[in-house]
Formats: sequence, structure tokens, C-alpha cells
Amino acid sequence: MSQPYVAVVLPPRETFSPQATGAVGLLARRLALAPAELASIVFGNPGAAPFTDVPFRPVRPAWRLAGHAARYAAGVGRALAGRPPVLIEVHNRPEVALHLAQRFPALPVLLVLHNDPQGMHRARTPAERSALLGRFGGVAAVSAYLRGRFLEGVAGDHAVAVLPNCIDLAEIPASPPERDDRILFAGRVVADKGVDSFVRACARALPHLPGWQAEVLGADRFGPDSRDTPFLRALRPEARAGGVALAGWRPHSDILAAMARAAIVVVPSRWPEPFGLTALEALACGASLLCSPRGGLPEVTADAAVPIDPDDPDALAAAIVALARDPGRRAALGAAGRARAETFDVGHAAATLDALRRDVLAAWSRRPGHPI
Repeated sequence: MSQPYVAVVLPPRETFSPQATGAVGLLARRLALAPAELASIVFGNPGAAPFTDVPFRPVRPAWRLAGHAARYAAGVGRALAGRPPVLIEVHNRPEVALHLAQRFPALPVLLVLHNDPQGMHRARTPAERSALLGRFGGVAAVSAYLRGRFLEGVAGDHAVAVLPNCIDLAEIPASPPERDDRILFAGRVVADKGVDSFVRACARALPHLPGWQAEVLGADRFGPDSRDTPFLRALRPEARAGGVALAGWRPHSDILAAMARAAIVVVPSRWPEPFGLTALEALACGASLLCSPRGGLPEVTADAAVPIDPDDPDALAAAIVALARDPGRRAALGAAGRARAETFDVGHAAATLDALRRDVLAAWSRRPGHPI
């Protein structure tokens, strides 16, 4: 008899490859590698050559349907039909979860939200979100902030779990005895991430910090084929004039290595981050972190980062200069960051996920007409 397993379904456009993957794919891989009560098989966009260290099944969309999400969901359903799992865990796409709940009515579906559900198809209104609670075996969010966004306007008391993102501390590279005099931004180079504010602040700070450098690692999207955008084209001359290097897209391992060397990392997100995985990685790498306090970021950083206003480059520049000139404070922040990151280690997350899956399966087994 085949081993029972959980089908971990990635979003339709999320590739699962060392060459190009986003936060959801990275998290799925970390959790699939961790010891767990149930084995996982990841289902997703084949993209480039996938990771080989976890079981992966490429999804071929069913082209007879209208809409990319519907075609993808039908492809997942077809892939699952030959060997159904005990639990279908859908990440970030309510419409995909709904399709699979309809296709496999005897199986529980767990929807895990990584982004604001109020911007998602089939979850924008309180009525739609309330309906989801009745269709699935469970709903979880990666932060209390996202949980609140899901339940906003939804009547009644509902059990929406918080399943924080995680990090594998064993993957964090060692830092040198003396960190580089470098101010680093890592992430998507888009206005929502505040990278333009970072460039302007560094342009004002660097003349006061002889020997220091500033660098942006990232592009419009995750992967070497990221497009050149009007935002990037406008940012380049400003960065060049301010002495800020735009290094472009880099593999995730290079990002972690740069964070482990840099003295200061800045996360100036304008939009409310659903969680803030970049901030967590910076904490784990022992960098001194300047961070926007929006969305789920305060849940990640607690007191281990300096809060900044992403819409005030002058104040951000002053904060950079003050931190660069205070090695004692940088050392204290680095130590606090590492301690904070330990609470998000993948071992803790895997135990939380195991408990959540147990609860979903147990509750589903008690539902009339839905045995597992």
C-alpha cells in the first residue's frame, strides 16, 4: 500500500527551481525537507530544472478550460487522480483550492495564505471569505496581520490558524569577523518595496560615510529573465548619480551570502508586507536591520530592528548614518536579530504545520459524509 502523503500545491506561476523560485517555493521546499509526520509531494509549474532534493510533480495545465488558474487547477486534479493524497494543501490561490475541493469532495483542503486575501479572486469580499471557511478543511495565514485581513468583516468566531514563514538556520552562511561597510537592499526592484527611497537615502548618506558602499540586489521578478521596466530605467540614473550599485538579479544563495557580509540591511517596504521573509533572512544573517513597520513585519522583527519610514528618505538617510557610525549598536542588533530568527527556524515551523495538519484531518474525519 502506498504511503499517505500531503499534496503541496504551489501557485500557478511559482516555479520550483534553484535557478528561479519565489518565497512560496522556497518555503515549500524547506518544509518538505524537514522531518514530518506525513510525507509531502510538491506540485507546481515545471519551469526550469526543479529542485531534486524533495519529491516534485510538474503540473500540465488542461488547456480546454478558460482562465490560467482554472487550467492549472484542472492539471493538478489530473495529477492527483491516480494517487490521491490524504490532504491537499493549496498555497495562496483560493480559486485553485475551490476547484480541487469540488473535484475531490472526500478530501480535506487546507488553504495557506501568503498574501492579502482581499486582493485575491474569490476572497475579496467578507461574503466570499466566509464561504471559503465552509468549503475547506482549514484556512491558515503566514502572519496575524494576514489572519486579520482574512477575517475582516466576517461574522462569527472562526479558527484561522497562523503558520509563520520559516528559515533553515543551517542554510545561513557564516559571517566574517569584520562585516563589510555595506548598506544592502535585497528584493524585487519595484515601488512597493521602497527601493527608490533606499537609493535616495543612500545617495544622501554616503557622502557622510567615507569608505561605505550601497548596493541593490534584485530585479523586477525572481529569475535571470526578469524584464526591464520603466521603474528600473528611471531608477538607474538616480542610483548611478548617488553611488548606489544596481547589481540585478542574483540566486538566493548569493543573496544570503551578501546579507551575511553586509553591515546594514534595509527593508523599506511601502506596502504592508504579508510577512517579510527578507527581513527574517537579514536577522538570521546577523545584519543590522532598518525596517518598515508595516503589515506583518513587526511580527517578524519585534525589537530586533530599527523602524523607519519608507516614505521619508531624509529620515532614512539619518538612520543609516547613525547606525553606520555606531558599531556597538550594530553588534547588539545583530545578536538580537540572530536570537529572533531562531524562533522562526524550520524545526519549529514543521512542528506547527504537523499540528495544524493533524487538526484539519481530525476535524474532517468528524464531518458527516466526509470520511478520510
